[in-house]
Amino acid sequence: PAPPAPPAPPAPPPSPPAPPAVQLPSSNADYLQNPKAVYPAMSKRLGEQGKVIVRVLVGADGLPKSAEVKKSSGFDRLDEAAVEYIMKCRFVPGKVNGVVQAMSYDAPVNYVLN
Repeated sequence: PAPPAPPAPPAPPPSPPAPPAVQLPSSNADYLQNPKAVYPAMSKRLGEQGKVIVRVLVGADGLPKSAEVKKSSGFDRLDEAAVEYIMKCRFVPGKVNGVVQAMSYDAPVNYVLN
């Protein structure tokens, strides 16, 4: 009689699903016609400048739902002005696999004196 056949090798594990294609929200599109950030007058007089990173939750409609300072400029006045500015902006909403959905985004706001 023939010897028994060797056991078949185990099937390879299924490959992991591809990561979802994530497109973050953006405020750069020209058609959004966003206002310019207002430089607080007192900050100008005092020479305050810096970069504020604002964490904004952008809804599927492209409107900001909430915003908070993620990284301070070091000046409360500039930080507060940046949050107020971001809440007035419109955004291209974020997408996951081509589907629009609410998503958080870190929006930089620069205050630089010329």
